[in-house]
Amino acid sequence: MSSQEAQAVNGKDQGRQNGDAPPAADSCQAAACEAAGAPQAAGVPTPTSQEAMSALSDGDVRFVPYTNENDMPGIVELIEKDLSEPYSVFTYRYFINNWPDLCFLTMQAERCVGAIVCKLDVHRCRNTHRGYIAMLAVDKELRGRRIGSKLVQLCLDRMRALGADECVLETEVTNEGALALYRSMGFVKEKRLHKYYLNGNDAYRLKFLFKLPEGFYEGLGCLGPPAEPPRNSSAAGGGEGGEGGEEA
Repeated sequence: MSSQEAQAVNGKDQGRQNGDAPPAADSCQAAACEAAGAPQAAGVPTPTSQEAMSALSDGDVRFVPYTNENDMPGIVELIEKDLSEPYSVFTYRYFINNWPDLCFLTMQAERCVGAIVCKLDVHRCRNTHRGYIAMLAVDKELRGRRIGSKLVQLCLDRMRALGADECVLETEVTNEGALALYRSMGFVKEKRLHKYYLNGNDAYRLKFLFKLPEGFYEGLGCLGPPAEPPRNSSAAGGGEGGEGGEEA
């Protein structure tokens, strides 16, 4: 997410504090072919996600869902260490307060050593349910333990349970660790965004598809609306990319 987007988010969030209606939607191509499950109520971790977090815990680190404002300082401190651009507290609150069940933390004792912040809303152009990974960070001392991959998987599983059609994110073209991580998760490059960041660097838009578009299996590309995969089809995937990535 660029700083220009963060500033726009800040304005929306401040408007909400003044009683305005919540923002409606956000910003469409590429491979991973599992159908999403039925939507479930947001804000309540499913039993399967609780089991998944327990299964992913490794030695001295454990995975937990965001619980309340007391978790915010640890998230902000961790993410700001690796950010290419600064975010205000309103940016964090916009995502976390609106989609608390799409925020997961990795804890080592009482210290936050990993965090992922996402959202899920309706893409107004295609009327699809689009997930978005806004922030991902892992403490440098713990990289190489697949903590980033596990955090991304927790969010993808939750998005699938909520009925997501796709998930997107942006990452700097020079962030090789993040590109490798997302490639291993099944994300693909959708487009290159020139001079996306304030430092002048380009970004890749990466995408993960929970449902392939209609006509995909007939060779018609990725422009149609999401469709259920044909029975007995095998999952497809491939890809690349986000902020604070680690090697898979």
